[in-house]
Amino acid sequence: MSAVVGVAIGAGGVLFVQDRYLPPRLSPEQSARLKAMLEQTERERARLAAELADTANRLDQGAATNRSMSDELAAARKALASHRSDIAALLEALPPDPRGGAIAVRSARFEKQGGDLVYQIVLSREKTGKPFKGVMQFLVAGAQAGTSANITLEAGSVSFSDYDSLNGRLALPDGFEPRQATVNVLDGAGGKLQGMRVLYVK
Repeated sequence: MSAVVGVAIGAGGVLFVQDRYLPPRLSPEQSARLKAMLEQTERERARLAAELADTANRLDQGAATNRSMSDELAAARKALASHRSDIAALLEALPPDPRGGAIAVRSARFEKQGGDLVYQIVLSREKTGKPFKGVMQFLVAGAQAGTSANITLEAGSVSFSDYDSLNGRLALPDGFEPRQATVNVLDGAGGKLQGMRVLYVK
């Protein structure tokens, strides 16, 4: 019982410090809009990157003398650089992770929809050469059958260089009502904690 109380006090302390002393967090609506913009920009970046790779491949196959293809390649590179700049600006607009871990949980939103926990999360890190590869899990506190309960949900593997935008849904046990979720990013299954953040479930 004392361990449960300690966990509750610790989580409450994190939330108090976030609200009282750290920069103001975005409203849910602002976070959702910013997240949508980030996802749209990332989709466009991925499309441009694919076009750039295709154009470069065609040039490598003997069309290097084709001026129009060279111009197309230059334009794709310019557009890709612009989108990378847009993504960097969007990341800067997100609130910093108050815990300052190796992996920063820049934005996270949890919502119960039917029997599922729906999540939207943005992770970032300082680019250090090798991409980060690890796993993400959620420790969810709530109630079931009128009593307090805690569950662990495995969100799967994550791999990225400097940022990643993740969303999905995970099934909850029957009758479980989530109240609070802790995002844990580990360097592998059962590995070292690289980043975490505590949030309320909507």
